[in-house]
Amino acid sequence: MAPRGGAPRLVLLFSGKRKSGKDFVTEALQSRLGEDVCAVLRLSGPLKEQYAQLVSDTRRLSDIQWFREAYGAVTQTVRVVASEQSRQQRGWVFTPGVDDGESECGLDNFGDFDWVIENDGDEQRLEEQLGNLIGFVRSRL
Repeated sequence: MAPRGGAPRLVLLFSGKRKSGKDFVTEALQSRLGEDVCAVLRLSGPLKEQYAQLVSDTRRLSDIQWFREAYGAVTQTVRVVASEQSRQQRGWVFTPGVDDGESECGLDNFGDFDWVIENDGDEQRLEEQLGNLIGFVRSRL
């Protein structure tokens, strides 16, 4: 979230287990804020090659550390959580070597997230949480 050609005013780093709804949450935020204000980029996609811009999918403590060093106080961490049951309803099935690997578990014990978004299917609760986060974002722009 940056003025054209300038440094970002805010960097939100999203993390969460597979099928927790990270993409859903980031897309909901972007649609409410507008593409002129917010860009969503994924570490798990083309940015695996290099850290070049903002991310929507933070997987390891080293990801958070890199962005905190690069962007300092404008960096905020957002953890998207969902129960195992909710994740299963979205098609999640435990996959050995994936769901017990660092890319899925590397932030399980981080515990210092700035924001936690509960995404268990309660639309009203999700909207309330998104509203709080959007209010924060707008206060920084």
